[in-house]
Amino acid sequence: MRIRAERDDLADVLTRAGRAVGSRSPLPILQGLLCEVESGRLQVTGTDNEVTVRTYLEVEGLEDGSTVIPAKLAADAVRKLPTGAVSMTASDGEVEITGNGPRFRLRELSVGDFPTIDDKLPAETIDVVGETLVKALSQVGIAASGDEARPTLTGVLFEENDGGLRLVATDSYRLAVRDVLGIGATGSKLVPYRALRELGRTIGNGPMKVALGDREAAFITDQGRLTVRIIDAAFPKYRQLLPESYPNRLEVSRTSLLDAVGRAALVAEDHIPVRLNLHEGGVELSVIRQEVGQETEHIEGKYEGEEMTIAFNTRYLTEGVGVIDSDTVILETIDALKPGLLHGVGDEDFRYLLMPVRL
Repeated sequence: MRIRAERDDLADVLTRAGRAVGSRSPLPILQGLLCEVESGRLQVTGTDNEVTVRTYLEVEGLEDGSTVIPAKLAADAVRKLPTGAVSMTASDGEVEITGNGPRFRLRELSVGDFPTIDDKLPAETIDVVGETLVKALSQVGIAASGDEARPTLTGVLFEENDGGLRLVATDSYRLAVRDVLGIGATGSKLVPYRALRELGRTIGNGPMKVALGDREAAFITDQGRLTVRIIDAAFPKYRQLLPESYPNRLEVSRTSLLDAVGRAALVAEDHIPVRLNLHEGGVELSVIRQEVGQETEHIEGKYEGEEMTIAFNTRYLTEGVGVIDSDTVILETIDALKPGLLHGVGDEDFRYLLMPVRL
């Protein structure tokens, strides 16, 4: 195998495929990238046996063939070469990477040991605007758990809803729901968010096809393909957590609320909640930390309902408000012990339900 390509293009395609490589895998072959060249097209595949990323690049193909190279080392080596054309040649158990002087010789891994990747897709695929899906996933993904001991909560639910697609995630402290109109979907599948987090950075956000099979979910663009094993578990029954109406409603500037919670967080850090006293004319935020001090401020807004005080984890509140698109945020509550609902004015497509902290 022998190719020539521009340094930045080659570094990019190696890096994107390398995002699927498990850095702590006990199998040395899973530390590598499978590089295959045929008719001037380089195909690079990285996998940890759960997530697979395949990327493509048009190159000057001097000799067809395949090799497996150390993922991180190869990508870093290409990136460190001088600007311009880079050559990569595999022969006699070595991969030589050179460009404008510097030369790396890396040990070649066995192509025969690399896992066989099934390219077959489910018969039914969904056409989506990649940018829309990536944005929606970033909104709900903040609520996905990172605790691998609770795999059901580490995923994003892809669910049919009124002829469109609904994305849902929860870590049991908060729940994020995003409805994506104009995207047809059938059934429901639970997809690990750790793979979806990399979607835009691995295969881009152009026109995209989504295939939700019984065992795997695949996302395909012109730049590549990401495949991930579906979580075989029942997602929590979240719909019963979303009441039809709330008696109390605060309407406030998103920027003002974010700034105020950010100041409160300086005192609170991560374990002290911020208190919101909801009353006519707006909301008063306060946080008290005995060994440090306190912070209090008032934000003007519109409030309808009974005066009440509710407290939230500062990080969870900041993350929820931060992914709302509207300039004005609505916080709806029932009482101080039941979850509060955050969403933007005139935007019911994204909703963020947050459990309060008991005072």
